[in-house]
Amino acid sequence: MPKTASARPPATIAPFVRFAHSLSVFFPAYNDAPSLPPLIAKTFAVLDEFVEDFEVIVVNDGSADDTGAVLEELRVQYGPRMRVITHPENKGYGGALRTGFSEATKDFIFYTDGDGQYDVGDLPALLGAMQPHVGLVNGYKIARQDPWHRKVIGAVYNQFARFLFGVRLRDIDCDFRLFRRALLEEKPLRSSSGTICVELVKLLERSGMDVVELPVGHYPRLHGRSQFFRVKSLATTFVQLCRLYLMR
Repeated sequence: MPKTASARPPATIAPFVRFAHSLSVFFPAYNDAPSLPPLIAKTFAVLDEFVEDFEVIVVNDGSADDTGAVLEELRVQYGPRMRVITHPENKGYGGALRTGFSEATKDFIFYTDGDGQYDVGDLPALLGAMQPHVGLVNGYKIARQDPWHRKVIGAVYNQFARFLFGVRLRDIDCDFRLFRRALLEEKPLRSSSGTICVELVKLLERSGMDVVELPVGHYPRLHGRSQFFRVKSLATTFVQLCRLYLMR
């Protein structure tokens, strides 16, 4: 059985310590035009310092704002190490993640959301925790910076999914995770909604490799609206959770 361990990130990470494996960094984006330039700039700064071999992938999931134009400028600015995949129509959070995972070519995958609520400056701590016996390093939010109703919905969803599927991870909907790409080959992911997080985490926990959890910062959303906290999205997530339970 895999073990789940919690730890605090190292107080300091020496500049000469670099991630010895190849890494795909992936961001799903939906109407995230204002948050993407600073996010991508910091991502490249972190990766240039800590990772030898990497690629950055952004999936534009049918955005209706200027996300497409912003991403084209960023792609030109950062060159071949950055790729943009565009969905002509919105496929939902799970659909965006499935595309990103399928496009990743490196040994490890790290992903987080394109809205800027997580700080990629926390990524080196996850990289340092990825040891040979570890399959997943997952963040957990120190203090969730969302309106109260989102905190309540998130807490109920988290506890419900943990109970229903026996997931041990403390913060299932903390989308700040690093894992081995090879583990995705064991079973295809199906969800098109936020349910994909449960599906993914359960798959990784069943791999037999250890899971490490680290505290990460969470920040207020400054632009746009979350796809998850909408009536239609919540209903879809509930239906897909039930379907996923029946297909266990």
